Amino acid sequence: MQRTRRNRYIGLAYVTPALVFVLAFTVYPLGRMIWMSLHDWSLITPPRFIGLDNYKQAFGDRQFWVSFLFTLKYTVLITPVLIVGGYLLALLTAPASRTRAITRTIIFVPVVIGLGVSSLLWYWLFSTNFGVINRILLDLHVIDHPVLWLGVDADTSNFAISTSVVWKVIGFGMILFVGAIQAVPTEITEASLVDGAGYWQRIGRVILPLTMRTVLLVTLVSVIGSLLAFDQFYIMTAGQPQNETATSVFFVYLNSFPYLKLGYGAALSLVLAVTILAFTIVQLVLTRRSES
Repeated sequence: MQRTRRNRYIGLAYVTPALVFVLAFTVYPLGRMIWMSLHDWSLITPPRFIGLDNYKQAFGDRQFWVSFLFTLKYTVLITPVLIVGGYLLALLTAPASRTRAITRTIIFVPVVIGLGVSSLLWYWLFSTNFGVINRILLDLHVIDHPVLWLGVDADTSNFAISTSVVWKVIGFGMILFVGAIQAVPTEITEASLVDGAGYWQRIGRVILPLTMRTVLLVTLVSVIGSLLAFDQFYIMTAGQPQNETATSVFFVYLNSFPYLKLGYGAALSLVLAVTILAFTIVQLVLTRRSES
């Protein structure tokens, strides 16, 4: 009895640091944000309780939904590229070869670079007057005059930023796909060869179904990351032109800090968080169905 109680206390002592960490950096900030969303608070004046008024304003705020639709457009554009591109790169680098290690390294190196650093790099590459991309296209006579990649047209800016993000993160999906492909039992692939299956038949009917769980995982991570996009748009376009490239998180930032509406910004954050949570639940349900 005493030993059981002692073991219980020892277990509690081991768990306590993790509990304190979760309470301090997850539960308390979440509770504080919910409290803020129920108040009108500008940091300059004392907070004033207004109930659900911030949420009513959020659901009626046209600019918020415009930024949310732009975020969805960006997500729909970039997610298939990351999934399909990462899987194809995994198929190229999964087989044993002399250049496999260096190829994976070259593709994966951008992943370890900070998103702010990579955004600044591509901001320079896409520069109208001094950018390398315009210079190359002009020398190849693909274009007659420099293209205004950033901050002038929303679609062009979206394409440029999506290109920078694909370069930055496609290696992450590739590594996960490589692990999933190499985990496929060789007996299964050899059996498909004996049955006369071609290369793409093996990919589509054997390897892809067995790696579908990883595909769904990478899709989930990619979509959540895209819905929370901020750094690249803040650095490369700052929401221009006229906030047409402002993502949902960028709009939350504008209201919370430059506009000094912390309560409203907290309400927008919770609306966005609930939206992402709903998508995550749907994705997990689809994952379980695929496993069954």
